[in-house]
Amino acid sequence: MENNLPDLSPAEAASALDTMAADRQRLAKSVHVPWVLLAAFGSVGAWWVATAATANPGVNYAPPSSGWLALVGALVVVHLIQRETGVRFRTMGRRAGWALAGIVFICLALFSVSLGFVSFGLRWPVALTSVAAFVATTWLADIAYRSAVELLRRG
Repeated sequence: MENNLPDLSPAEAASALDTMAADRQRLAKSVHVPWVLLAAFGSVGAWWVATAATANPGVNYAPPSSGWLALVGALVVVHLIQRETGVRFRTMGRRAGWALAGIVFICLALFSVSLGFVSFGLRWPVALTSVAAFVATTWLADIAYRSAVELLRRG
């Protein structure tokens, strides 16, 4: 495998690497946290948990059909984050992967708790679980985003 680089001295090569590292640091510092989009991601999680209030538990239970719409909404928000900041979520790092797994786990748990409330005829506590889903999803999405930026900084 050939490269098109001229013969560099070790000092010139080290200088070029230092320049690239400084550029990477500058790029990572210039990336801003898209709070509106992270809040939109949290809103999708809260909306999905809130759909439990529309369920009719019992023998003929049918899950809310809007679950697929929540997945589409989450994918749209991820696309907008990638387009806005240029941070790719495919290579986020281990910490971000755990944060995203936490989002799924917490939203599923809160959805189950919401279904429990609805089964007892209590639909109003679903608002509280939805707020909890919004806060947890937004916070964990921020952790995942910052992890992706840190991985960008390290290269």
